[in-house]
Amino acid sequence: MKHPYLAKLLFLLLFVCAGFTGAFAQTGSVSGRVVDEKNEGLPGVTVLIEGTSLGNSTNSDGTYSIQSVPAGSNTLVVSFVGYTTNRIPVTVAAGQNTAVGNVTLNENTTLLNEAVVVGYGTQRRQDVTGSIATVQAKDFVPGQVTNPEQLVQGKVAGVSITTGGGAPGSTNTIRIRGGSSLNANNDPLFVIDGVPVDKGTISGASNPLTLINPNDIESITVLKDASALAIYGNRASNGVVLITTKRGVQGEKLTVNFSSQTSVSRPFKTYDVLGADEFRTLIQANGSASQIATLGSANTNWQDEIFRTAATYDNNISLTGNLGKVPFRVSYGNLYQDGIVITNNLKRNTGSLSLSPVILDGHLRIDVNAKGTKLKNRFIDNGAIGGALFYDPTQPVRSSEAQYAPYGGYYQYLTANGVPLTLAPGNPVAALQNTNNISDVDRLIGNVQLDYKFHFLPELRANLNLATDISRGSGSTTNSVTDFGNFNSGATNVNQNGRFSQYKQDKDMRLLEFYLAYNKQLGENTKFDVQAGYSHQDFETQGPLFLPYRFDRTTKFNPTDTLTVAGYYDPYRLISYFGRANLSIKDRYLLTATLRNDNTSRFGEGNRSGYFPALGLGWRLKGEEFFANNASITELKLRAGYGITGQQEIGGPFDYLPRYVTSRSTVQYQFGVDANGAPIFVTGRRPAGYNPDLKWETTTTYNLGLDWGIMDNRLSGSFDVYQRESNELLANVFVPAGGLSNQLNRNIGSLRNRGVEVALNAVPVQTEDFTWDMNFNVAYNKTEITDLGTQQENFPGYLTEGIPGGTGTTVQINSVGYANNAYYVYQQAYGEDGRPLEGVYVDRSGDGNVNEQDLYRYKQRAPLATFGFTTNFTYKRLSLNAVLRANTGNYVYNSLAGNLANYANANTSTGFVGNLPVGIRETGFRSQQVLSDYYVENGSFLRGENVTLGYNFGKIFSEGSNLRLTAAVQNLFLITKYTGLDPEIFNGVDNNFYPRARTFTFGLNASF
Repeated sequence: MKHPYLAKLLFLLLFVCAGFTGAFAQTGSVSGRVVDEKNEGLPGVTVLIEGTSLGNSTNSDGTYSIQSVPAGSNTLVVSFVGYTTNRIPVTVAAGQNTAVGNVTLNENTTLLNEAVVVGYGTQRRQDVTGSIATVQAKDFVPGQVTNPEQLVQGKVAGVSITTGGGAPGSTNTIRIRGGSSLNANNDPLFVIDGVPVDKGTISGASNPLTLINPNDIESITVLKDASALAIYGNRASNGVVLITTKRGVQGEKLTVNFSSQTSVSRPFKTYDVLGADEFRTLIQANGSASQIATLGSANTNWQDEIFRTAATYDNNISLTGNLGKVPFRVSYGNLYQDGIVITNNLKRNTGSLSLSPVILDGHLRIDVNAKGTKLKNRFIDNGAIGGALFYDPTQPVRSSEAQYAPYGGYYQYLTANGVPLTLAPGNPVAALQNTNNISDVDRLIGNVQLDYKFHFLPELRANLNLATDISRGSGSTTNSVTDFGNFNSGATNVNQNGRFSQYKQDKDMRLLEFYLAYNKQLGENTKFDVQAGYSHQDFETQGPLFLPYRFDRTTKFNPTDTLTVAGYYDPYRLISYFGRANLSIKDRYLLTATLRNDNTSRFGEGNRSGYFPALGLGWRLKGEEFFANNASITELKLRAGYGITGQQEIGGPFDYLPRYVTSRSTVQYQFGVDANGAPIFVTGRRPAGYNPDLKWETTTTYNLGLDWGIMDNRLSGSFDVYQRESNELLANVFVPAGGLSNQLNRNIGSLRNRGVEVALNAVPVQTEDFTWDMNFNVAYNKTEITDLGTQQENFPGYLTEGIPGGTGTTVQINSVGYANNAYYVYQQAYGEDGRPLEGVYVDRSGDGNVNEQDLYRYKQRAPLATFGFTTNFTYKRLSLNAVLRANTGNYVYNSLAGNLANYANANTSTGFVGNLPVGIRETGFRSQQVLSDYYVENGSFLRGENVTLGYNFGKIFSEGSNLRLTAAVQNLFLITKYTGLDPEIFNGVDNNFYPRARTFTFGLNASF
């Protein structure tokens, strides 16, 4: 859109040129006035004759006049920053002035009138009073994306998505504004096409969202403050993520879309441990004669042996169009992804169907959605990664000696009798190859939603949503007869070795929701809508309990055999009533009021009901008269919100009831023997601990925000400041002795979150051939525990996050006055040379002794600030985009170094030795110092998340067809001071972490 002054200059130059030819053409003039929605003149509006360089700008009263306009039919193009562009047909008579009636320009509401998905419906963006962020499909993070949440990683201020490692389908931890609970579920609620799905996991899938195909998703909307999310009440304390999938559009032609991606992955970084030669020299210089004798002659990099170059193939096809007058979309996706650890892979087949007919003269809209997934996993035990770090690098992977034949020819530590050496580790390559840990998971998410606009009262709508979410997970782990870790020294034949275990789980969710909505315009300036509804949601989780057992005593194990003990059945129910009212006056003064009453079966009779209100206010300053003539401001809106949400997702569904539970393995009684002489065990039942006083955890949120845009939204953004206070925190804590359990779920205290979020969008360059746009967001969040509900004097807090290096050793604590999960360690003392002194710590208590009284709270695992930056360049058909992410203020406990970087680790036992991390060079520690703050390292980082280059070939066969090719690199670089494997670890403990990969992806997308 041109600046008025530039338009005048252009007009002057063109007018001079036109003067030379004016005498030869039949011309006339055009005049008129441009006004706004209030019928007031708009100055500085550009008015051009389409297809020519003739034009002018309006005067202070909105009038304009254009001379030397060719006679005949023409089109006026009327444009102004911040307003929609109008095209007006006009017929010019030669030698005459043609007067054009008033042209009204409306505010540019492409974004403001955009339908934003909110809870139970949509709103115009300009009417939204809550803190909401939406990412459309065109803005998703590209590349190889297995899980839906990866699509918006780094895209939304205040939303932190931490990948649980590089394994296919690994769990991603999502925190919106830091989370509001200690032990209760801190995950946001996911609502997929109007279906609020179960927050829990399903056996056999590391991440339940892996069961959703990202290629089917149209948009992802994040609700962050209470005004936006309180409509979901009990499950929304930690935010709501609304996923809308793609669907057909009325009148759309049949379109076939095919996409294919091939990816190659390698470990981005591996753990730094001593090489074979350095390790051999160290043992020869410091080890005993018996230890030196164990050294081999090989030079094995065990991490190279267990890691590999992995391939991924991701193919998707969809058909979109209309069956008669019924819009539809159907899709199929196939994903095969190998992990970078040998034997690890994931296979996923997905299908989806959506139908969106509108019948009864447009009064009834029916949305039918069904998404089905079949997933197959082969997992690995992350302990094998730790095993590769520890195993002696001077030993070979395989050996042809006869003593190793029973172990598949893999080298193992054996006694003279050929049996496993006591306490010796197993060959990490053999451990992976001899273990088959597989799963099969099926999931179906479907709903039918009917939206009826009453014939006799079109302003009144009735909406009925019937939905289900069905998951079936099963799996088994088979350790072969050659597995070192399951060798049976008393076996009389080889088939008595090995081990087998099974699991199975069924999960069902059923939903019925109904609401009435009434929308009314009162006069020219006031409109309101109200809705009231009812929600009934049932969850059931059940399955048998399987016990692991060795292979059959006399014959080889039959994989169809099962050993089943008593099962479990965990149901719970949510019944809710909700209402919301929206009021808009003059499109400037906005109000949203929400109330939800939730009832949960997880609590006792007197504690089941919870009321969760919210109020949101908005003031669109752009609509006020003092901004009416400010052409540079496109949008300016103040928001304020207050609300209360609830939390009840902790423990099991019956933790408030006295009950007996089935013991899974500890209480068994023998009743006779079977036909083969094997003992028959019956599992007993035992009383379980319970708390009849469990009740709702509540979170109160205050939010103040500003949405703004200037220069036709070439520069726009938002600013939010908030405070969240959670009370009656649900937590699993230790309780005094004397009851049925030493740990119970209780309501124990309170926690406070405070934060600031800034989002900035800019389009620095926008021409016909070249466009450059960017997005930057930053969020700061500070969490503090304000109460733990205990009267115990000098109570330090609740210890958490166990670490290797001792029985029951923990490295974090929840204490009043500090962030949750602060590190609880000793302050390391250093020598004059700057090296840490072994076993020497600061006496912080000043009592002359160093003991538990000197442990102190040091830093925290959660980042204080998160950053995201996206930039896109488009030149004609070529595009380049990049995504960067950063965290600051997060600290990581380097468990590998704390546990293993000491000489005692190498000299573990006669008969074998263990490798060391390179950190031993810096410390020279002789023994473990696991609680030293030396190992709590700054985990701040900047990560090059993704860089993608694409080229759009355009039409390939016929009109409407298109071909696009892309090449992407994920995890391009990482800048950090952290010395361990990866600073981005959610629980803050770097131990046996599955490395993230650097992935190169080549893709094509074709539509016909």
